[in-house]
Amino acid sequence: MGIRAVSQEWIKRAQAHHDQLTKPQGSLGFLETLGVRLAAIQQTLKPSLGPGAVVVCVADHGVAAEGVSAYPARVTAQMVQNFARGGAAINQMARACGAEVLVLDVGVAEEVEAPGVLRRRVRPGSGNIVREPAMTRTEAQAALEAGREAARMALQAGATLLAAGDMGIGNTTAASALTAALLGLPAEAVTGRGTGVDEAGYARKLEAVRTALARAQARLGDLQRAEPLALLAELGGLEIAAVAGVFLAGAEAGVPLVTDGFPVTAGALVACRMEPGVQGYLFAGHRSVEPGHARQLEALGLRPILELDMRLGEGTGAVLSFPILRAAAQVMAGMATFAEAGVSGREG
Repeated sequence: MGIRAVSQEWIKRAQAHHDQLTKPQGSLGFLETLGVRLAAIQQTLKPSLGPGAVVVCVADHGVAAEGVSAYPARVTAQMVQNFARGGAAINQMARACGAEVLVLDVGVAEEVEAPGVLRRRVRPGSGNIVREPAMTRTEAQAALEAGREAARMALQAGATLLAAGDMGIGNTTAASALTAALLGLPAEAVTGRGTGVDEAGYARKLEAVRTALARAQARLGDLQRAEPLALLAELGGLEIAAVAGVFLAGAEAGVPLVTDGFPVTAGALVACRMEPGVQGYLFAGHRSVEPGHARQLEALGLRPILELDMRLGEGTGAVLSFPILRAAAQVMAGMATFAEAGVSGREG
């Protein structure tokens, strides 16, 4: 199944309709842009968004051994248990914002038995990207397919709006390397403090990203021209590959897709590099304080719906934007036009 491009004719048609609603043109600002895009995705002037879902993709990272995180690697497995018990931030956000949480284990190092977790572990954590590839191309493809499967499960369960989340100690280091490679940027432009590392930790992290990029370049040549799957195998994380799969499957199904923070948007970049048609379905739930996130959103041409100085991940910022997207759809679908309401339009 291919990805249907979002119709520019539908964008124009939806915009013309929005301009006839009982308000001054443009008075709802960015909410109007969101509604127009939702109408074009669904190909109706009365778009509707019901239940949402977030696929939280989880895996460990070998690069954590380089001291790039403020938290120990065992936290990844512990957080899977927390997600399963409903005790994490994403569980609370999802309850408040009308979303189901699906947890996907594609590479947690420890064996985790937790109710409700979709276990599709490709390998017990990625390789240390400073010293070796993160995974093989076959493993990258397997993680991608696991994300696709999870997205399809969420959609079959009734989701009309789909987000991806992430969890994995060390994953902002992998996301930094992958983003730098995809966008042709230096390590310092996209590397932030992740879990809140101190100055020494940040220096280790920056050096890890630089070294990983140099190693990958020696193997692949020009990284901007490298195949996306090859970049995932060299520099990515198993959960970042799964995130890309979530967005690919969601775009194939023709539903609105919402990005979260830095690692998730790295997965979105990969998905768009694989299939450019994905981009038309993407909405940016929020903008993280991670410096590389702004560069990612700029590359994707996305304006964030929220700016709350968040940097947690898990899909929290994405899910928080769901009510705003639902409101944008409802405005488009439910407001009367000037003609329908018998209200005088603008004069002159």
